Amino acid sequence: MVGVKMAAAAAASIRERQTVALKRMLNFNVPHIKNSTGEPVWKVLIYDRFGQDIISPLLSVKELRDMGITLHLLLHSDRDPIPDVPAVYFVMPTEENIDRMCQDLRNQLYESYYLNFISAISRSKLEDIANAALAASAVTQVAKVFDQYLNFITLEDDMFVLCNQNKELVSYRAINRPDITDTEMETVMDTIVDSLFCFFVTLGAVPIIRCSRGTAAEMVAVKLDKKLRENLRDARNSLFTGDTLGAGQFSFQRPLLVLVDRNIDLATPLHHTWTYQALVHDVLDFHLNRVNLEESSGVENSPAGARPKRKNKKSYDLTPADKFWQKHKGSPFPEVAESVQQELESYRAQEDEVKRLKSIMGLEGEDEGAISMLSDNTAKLTSAVSSLPELLEKKRLIDLHTNVATAVLEHIKARKLDVYFEYEEKIMSKTTLDKSLLDIISDPDAGTPEDKMRLFLIYYISAQQAPSEADLEQYKKALTDAGCNLNPLQYIKQWKAFAKMASAPTSYGNTTTKPMGLLSRVMNTGSQFVMEGVKNLVLKQQNLPVTRILDNLMEMKSNPETDDYRYFDPKMLRGNDSSVPRNKNPFQEAIVFVVGGGNYIEYQNLVDYIKGKQGKHILYGCSELFNATQFIKQLSQLGQK
Repeated sequence: MVGVKMAAAAAASIRERQTVALKRMLNFNVPHIKNSTGEPVWKVLIYDRFGQDIISPLLSVKELRDMGITLHLLLHSDRDPIPDVPAVYFVMPTEENIDRMCQDLRNQLYESYYLNFISAISRSKLEDIANAALAASAVTQVAKVFDQYLNFITLEDDMFVLCNQNKELVSYRAINRPDITDTEMETVMDTIVDSLFCFFVTLGAVPIIRCSRGTAAEMVAVKLDKKLRENLRDARNSLFTGDTLGAGQFSFQRPLLVLVDRNIDLATPLHHTWTYQALVHDVLDFHLNRVNLEESSGVENSPAGARPKRKNKKSYDLTPADKFWQKHKGSPFPEVAESVQQELESYRAQEDEVKRLKSIMGLEGEDEGAISMLSDNTAKLTSAVSSLPELLEKKRLIDLHTNVATAVLEHIKARKLDVYFEYEEKIMSKTTLDKSLLDIISDPDAGTPEDKMRLFLIYYISAQQAPSEADLEQYKKALTDAGCNLNPLQYIKQWKAFAKMASAPTSYGNTTTKPMGLLSRVMNTGSQFVMEGVKNLVLKQQNLPVTRILDNLMEMKSNPETDDYRYFDPKMLRGNDSSVPRNKNPFQEAIVFVVGGGNYIEYQNLVDYIKGKQGKHILYGCSELFNATQFIKQLSQLGQK
């Protein structure tokens, strides 16, 4: 029974833990008690862009207000003095941020200052603040200075990404530039390690680390192991002692951290996808859980002769509170379209019920039948009225997903994404192809030049032997004719030669998707989603390389792919370089971290994989989250050199 309880405690997701830490910070670093009746202390929150990105996916403006935050301002904006209000700062410890804070102290902007640093601040910078406070005789007003160790962004209960501001510093391109110097590489690695360290402090656990050899992931592992080790050794200031560990919830078993290098699988980030969340990320502007749509101006509801409306931009937050999103973000798209339709019908039925009751209530009281109906209906009406807010919220979510799904569908139809998805799945699973690659590349109606380039790169990466020079020229010509930029191919060619991948091509499982005939059921006339011509493809679970590696290491399976992965245990006194794990038991918790960038396709694949494993948890993290467009752009920059 203990085991079950432990697992439940460990399942306090990283999102909850980071949210709790933020609320504690906003409460002047005193644990936040939910049911305290007292009014919150009104205060101002000052953050930089890093702080903003960390807070915005976790706390809404309303939640901030409930915590007593009346104003939230960017550090480097022009701020007026508010002399009788305490200010909570949440910023990175950079030179310019600290200069600006010192300036605030000198200008006596606020009543008191609670300085919180997203990542640990160095001794010398602390002294700068102390000197500024002395000079401004504001020492008494600086109430607290805290290192928060929150330098990462949580997007889901089980997904995090390192940073969003200047992410080009840790991008795939930055790590794989041929002309990168050792010192630049060190800086990139230190940035990644700092964030991962913050992640484990927030998680309250010291992981066992495994990584592939000879990659950027190995450099991260070595540095992270060292950093954790130093912190554990410094017993007085260790961040992993008693109280922070949430009463030892991990004491019985530690999580496994698998560090993977993006280079083990370059096909997946280019892959066209078929699940809802990954599609939204691929074809729309989806960023830190917010999707921005351009609404096509509706012809309806504008009076005759009126000027056509401009396109308005709308943004929607896809949050954990959105039940439809939580349930369907991993579903194949046709299923999503069908579910939106069902939700809409059930909503209309409820709405009609309320209308019917209204009309009965309007009856004249003379008629005896109406009187008896009235008493019967009063109870119904009461329940209808009490369910109104719920109905309105339901309506809002239905509208949101109708708009988002319609926007996605327009892309699928315009670009024949279902064809691409199915064809790429076949390439990646080495099934026989029913039509030639050249046909798709030269078909002017199929997709954008970028779609064609993605398809060809996947073919090139997955091919057991590279196409002959003559064939390659033919493909190149077709791609150029289709308007493709060939730079990404330049890079992938070098990459493939360098990795000598031909000897051991990454296999993606040998399953295929089954087309289920066209979407007959969604095609009923009442449906808003006219999906004729779009294939209803049903996904079969197949593990992508990242999931396979995790499975080997988490379940302690022997496999040539992962047998020589290095093993680090920061808790062991002497670090010994071995790939022999000391502990032979399978792990219950694991964190997969991709150095060089990740995507929602891999995330979804891991989520589906772990569904079948009882009582186990996985977190997916990456140094940046990119969609195929952003990734192609990086490959293209690398190919120009």
